[in-house]
Amino acid sequence: MTGDYGRLAVLSDVHGVLPALEAVLAEPEVVAADRIVLTGDIVAGPQPGEVLELLRAQGDRVLWLAGNADRELVEYRRGARTDILDPIGPYAARALREDQIDFLASLPRSLTLRVRGLGTVLFCHATPRDDEELVLVDSRPARWAEVFTGLAPEVATVVCGHTHMPYVRLAHGRLVVNPGSVGMPYGRPGAHWCLLGPGADLRVTPYDIPAAVARLVRECAYPEIAEWAEYFLYARATDTEVLAAWGPKDGRGDA
Repeated sequence: MTGDYGRLAVLSDVHGVLPALEAVLAEPEVVAADRIVLTGDIVAGPQPGEVLELLRAQGDRVLWLAGNADRELVEYRRGARTDILDPIGPYAARALREDQIDFLASLPRSLTLRVRGLGTVLFCHATPRDDEELVLVDSRPARWAEVFTGLAPEVATVVCGHTHMPYVRLAHGRLVVNPGSVGMPYGRPGAHWCLLGPGADLRVTPYDIPAAVARLVRECAYPEIAEWAEYFLYARATDTEVLAAWGPKDGRGDA
C-alpha cells in the first residue's frame, strides 16, 4: 500500500470500446487526477488492442486490475478454456498480440490504497474474494457480510465493478462504490466512471454515440459488430431488467 492519494479517477468495464475510453481520458478531472485506477474487464470487446495500448501509453498514472473477462481472454489464448460465454470474447482474445496477453496475465486481482477522506480503500473487480460473483445495489446485508469475510478491518471503502451499473451505498459500515461501465453501460448511455476522494462522485461522460457506432462498424472485424455496438453503446438493457435478471444470482434466492 502506497501513500495517501487526494483524487483518483476510477474506470471500470471499458470492454474494448475505444471511443468511450477516449472521451473519459479527455475529461479535465481525469487528466488532473493523481492516478487512474482500472477495476478490470478492460479489453474484452471490439477494440481490445487499441484500448490496451492507449492505457499503457498513460504510463505509471494507471494502476491496473484484471477482471474476469480479462482472465478469460488469457485462458482462451493459452488453451485453458475452449470457449467464452460472451460471444465477442473469442474475437477479442484472438485480436491481441502475445505480449498483450502476457501483460493481462500479469495484472493483480485487487489493490489497496489510502485515499484522503475515505481511508483504506480496497479495489477489486466483482467482490474482494472473487472476480465474477455478483453483489448489487439492493443485495441484502447478509450477502455483503458474506463477501466481506476475511477482509481486513481497516478497509473502510470497497470499490468494485463487474455489474455495469453505478451506485454508492453503505454495507456493514463500509462505503461500497461501483463506478459503472465506461464501454458497456446498463441503464443509461454514456461512459460511466467515478472520481474518488475525498468522497465518491459518480460521473458520466457523454460522447457522440452514433459516430462511435459507425467507427466501430468501420474499424472492427467482429461479424456482429453493428448489432453489438447498437445494443451496448445505447444501453438498451435497462437497470430494472438487469436487476431482475441478476438478483437471484447474488444468493438472495437461498435466503
